Amino acid sequence: MEKLDIYITGVGGQGIGLLSEALLRAVDYSGQRAIGADTHGLAQRGGMVSSHLRIGSSVNSVLIMKHTADMVIALERHEALRGMVDYLKEKGTLVYYDTVWQPLDVRLRKAREIKNEDIERESRKRDVRVIRELEEGLKDARMQNVVLMGRIARDGLIPGVSVDHYERSLSDLMDGDLLTKNLKLFRRLSRRE
Repeated sequence: MEKLDIYITGVGGQGIGLLSEALLRAVDYSGQRAIGADTHGLAQRGGMVSSHLRIGSSVNSVLIMKHTADMVIALERHEALRGMVDYLKEKGTLVYYDTVWQPLDVRLRKAREIKNEDIERESRKRDVRVIRELEEGLKDARMQNVVLMGRIARDGLIPGVSVDHYERSLSDLMDGDLLTKNLKLFRRLSRRE
């Protein structure tokens, strides 16, 4: 692949760093070149956290320029809209987990809560493909990142990366009961089991 730029965003505590690293390793296991960079400054405060993942033979710099990402992956609805508006190119793909971790400006009533309709309306303006995920009954909110990774694998959104590559990356990053639970969820969502 020549180039695929993925901007990953969410709120501190949602596992953005783990998702980014898992995707980076999966791409590496597929034999493709990938580079990435994370921002962690606000992670402990519940603030916005993002990662840049660039895949392909023609990629040299780590950061994705605004309005050039092929895909935005968001673990929170406010960040999904923000990521789409700021980073996603026209006709790109937005993959988001439909949950709200109210940002400070919403809690302080300086901004209104983003609804799915807001995302749909903006996506139509930009001709963006939207993939919305919500796993009913998910007992551990920290596994929302694996839900999105399962959907990415099932839909083949990162060319050349197989389910096995994703599983190997998860095995690198977890062990024991945590790995078992995450692999079980991933396999079900990627339609492996």
